Amino acid sequence: MTKKDSSSQTPAIQVMDRMFTLLNVLAAHQDPVSLKLISEQTGLHPSTAHRILNDLAIGRFVDRPEAGSYRLGMRLLELGNLVKARLDVRDAALGPMRELHKLTHQPVNLSVRQGDEIVYIERTYSERSGMQVVRAVGGRAPLHLTSVGKLFLAHDDPQRVRSYATRTGLAGHTRNSITDLPLLERELARVRQTDLARDNEELELGVRCMAAGIHDDQGRLIAGLSISAPADRLEESWCDKLLDTAAAISTALGHHQP
Repeated sequence: MTKKDSSSQTPAIQVMDRMFTLLNVLAAHQDPVSLKLISEQTGLHPSTAHRILNDLAIGRFVDRPEAGSYRLGMRLLELGNLVKARLDVRDAALGPMRELHKLTHQPVNLSVRQGDEIVYIERTYSERSGMQVVRAVGGRAPLHLTSVGKLFLAHDDPQRVRSYATRTGLAGHTRNSITDLPLLERELARVRQTDLARDNEELELGVRCMAAGIHDDQGRLIAGLSISAPADRLEESWCDKLLDTAAAISTALGHHQP
């Protein structure tokens, strides 16, 4: 017997099906919803909807701000915070990273910011990539020399970027490294326009990278997803897939795309 997709299954208990339908209607409205509108949108008789909503209110899954109107309750927020605490960006990213690696056959990296550096926390790669993997998981690199680091700098205000430049001196690693603040500021402006950052052999000669940001449920940039490749093998056609993959990971973490 073929197992059904859980997203298409109907609850075995009818009242559970009706409860899910009621919660979905409330979730579609920012303001409290009248019983009349709920009945119309669910197809449930007002007395049936009223009885189930009252039971949900007892469990604090639904609130009644005034007689005859309903909205989602605080208990859902409490439960949602428990789920959120379980979410880990590495867990959410690993599957999509593997799929992106299958497409590009190049290393795919997950990095986070720690102070003035990025830290590599996960990587998918194969020996077939033909590129020596220098930055191992746990490795660090300056923000201004990496594609993911530029994503984080692009989210800083101008004063914080200037402070970063003063602290670090914008030291370079290769002849391509950006060591001049005005040049870095122009680079960050391009990142903001495209949502994509690049490393053009700025950290290691012979290696180029492109990166897209991963956001949490509050819209905060919490990590970056990057593709590394030999300088002559990085393909512009990967940009859209990289952006889509980063967006999918963000969605898994509760981020709602604008």
